[in-house]
Order: sequence, then C-alpha cells, then structure tokens
Amino acid sequence: MNIRPRRSVLYMPGSNERALNKAKSIPADTLIFDLEDAVAPDAKPKARDMVCTAVKEGGYGAREVVIRVNSLDTAWGTDDLLAACEAQPDAILVPKVSNAGDITSTGKILKSRHVPQTTRLWAMMETPMSMINAREIAATGHDKENRLECLVLGTNDLLKESRARANANRMAVVPWLTMTIVAARAYGLDVLDGVYNDFRDEQGLREECEQGRTLGMDGKTLIHPSQVAPTNEVFSPNPEEVAWARKIIDVFSQPENEKVGVITVDGRMVERLHLVMAERTVAIADAIAQFEARN
Repeated sequence: MNIRPRRSVLYMPGSNERALNKAKSIPADTLIFDLEDAVAPDAKPKARDMVCTAVKEGGYGAREVVIRVNSLDTAWGTDDLLAACEAQPDAILVPKVSNAGDITSTGKILKSRHVPQTTRLWAMMETPMSMINAREIAATGHDKENRLECLVLGTNDLLKESRARANANRMAVVPWLTMTIVAARAYGLDVLDGVYNDFRDEQGLREECEQGRTLGMDGKTLIHPSQVAPTNEVFSPNPEEVAWARKIIDVFSQPENEKVGVITVDGRMVERLHLVMAERTVAIADAIAQFEARN
C-alpha cells in the first residue's frame, strides 16, 4: 500500500525568501509555495523566480513540495506554469478549477514540456462550479496522463462566492466537504480540508481538524507554522487505533481465517472491510514514522 502522509499542508508565501528557508525546518508533511493569493501582483515575477530556485535547490527533506501557480487566464499563469514545469516540484496546485478541462489542459502542457510523471497535479476546489463539477473533475484522475492526485478545498473562496455565513460548526461548508470527499474517493484521490483562519486559536483548530478527520479528510491546509503540530496530532492514528488495527491484521492472517469473511476479535465482530481499514491505518502510521525519521 503506497501511502504518503498529508496531515499538515502548509501554505508558504512565495515572495518571502525567509519563509522559504524556514520551511526546511517546519515539521509539516507538505509545503505549498504560493504564487497566487499570498503574493501581491507587482511581486509575482520575483516570487516565481525565488520559488522555482528554492525547489530546484531542495533541502526540504522528506517533505512534499508543491507550487501553487496563478490561473492560466491571468497575466502570470502561463509563465508560472512553465517555470513550475522546469522546477519539477512534487506537485503543481491548479487554482480555481471549475471543470475537468482545467485539469486535462494543464496535464497536456506538462506532457508537452516532458515533465516527469513524478510531478503530479492538485486541484483547488474553491468555486460553486467546482462543487457542481466535482465528480467530473475527480474523474480525470483515472487517466494517468492527467496526473491528478489530490483535491484541495478552498473554503474561504467558497464562502465568499456562495454568500454563506462562516460559523463555528461550518454548517454551510460541510456539504461542500462531503461532496468533494465522495468524488475524490470514487476515483482514488486524496482530499484536503480548507484553512482555519485564526492561527492563535488552537482549540478551534483542533475542533475543525477533528471534524475534517471524521468526515474523511486526509489532512488540512494551514496558514501558520504554529498550526502544524496540533494538525499532525489529530490526523495521525493514535496508539490505540494502531494496536487494534494490527490485532485485526494478525487474526485475519492466521491460516484458519484465510477464507473467513467474519471473525471475532476481543468479543467484537470484524469483517474483511475492517481488515482493509486496518491495513490502511497501519500503512499510514508506518508512513508517518518513516517520514519523521527522515526529517
């Protein structure tokens, strides 16, 4: 089972050279070097150069490195994408994805530039149209040429576009989250929750992380390094979960249970679907341990 932890996914402003260097020591699973929202228009060309240089030089350990480019319909989008193709990060995050064509056309550009398949595409789901077309967007992931690997919720933009109210329980947001999760899972993609804006409110962040994990998110996008540790904690399987998962795997591995569909473990009925869930729990726990050992 090939799994990469994406518990904490930290946006870093591409125009801040100090932040790009500091990112080398932040224990986030993934770093998104942002050329879009976090960069003022007059700073975008310089930010592009700094980000691509940083990606080429490396030094980020086992952390996944992603570049968020500007939309292709902006003055900076084409140059951003071509520069990102040359830098070859782990992934390129496409903003404002509204339909499947946004992914297929970007995939074709990467292919035309002979970018290795190791550079994947991520899609920002941040418009009403992206919600309407979530299934079609996710379905592009079935074609390897499109490289789509992950959907990222842009909850702030969705709130703005929908005119919904932002409140503590995210009543307006949950339907968008679940729509995107179901679409992602149907086509084997990862999915990441939107940001929590008050980086000084750790308790609020934890509650939102717990909600996201309960819904099925793989992790959460973040805006501040202080949010990394609590997010990693919530999205990591705890020792009890891992121990229970290992016990299920162990019991099913016994010869007498090789072809059995249902077994009893510590007085609880366990089906083979629970075995699949247990195998993923152990795989993500092992992947986290390997990741942390390399950083």
